[in-house]
Amino acid sequence: MTTTYDGIDRNDGSITRGGYSNDYVVDAQFAYHLPAGLDPASVAPLLCAGVTTWSPLRHWDVSGKTIGIVGLGGLGHMAVKFAHALGAYVVLFSTSPDKPDTGTATAGKLRGGRYA
Repeated sequence: MTTTYDGIDRNDGSITRGGYSNDYVVDAQFAYHLPAGLDPASVAPLLCAGVTTWSPLRHWDVSGKTIGIVGLGGLGHMAVKFAHALGAYVVLFSTSPDKPDTGTATAGKLRGGRYA
């Protein structure tokens, strides 16, 4: 593992100084080329929250299963979309009093999903 701040980079042994930047230099084997015509700002969530939620949903093969997603933030929003697309029955949980309208609207669009 390479930590973001004051960690030791596992590839070159340098000290890491954070993960936020306008520009960066990276070995090509660690980069992903975006196809022409895709807006980087629109694709960025798929490369971060997307892979974070997609990976376990595919690993556990949620198709046809009931799955609970806690929170409708960045990760939760992606998880709800992916789980639904993979054929899961989605139950969305939230403790935020301002989220019922968004949660109900999102869950209402899901096949058999619900907001709790």
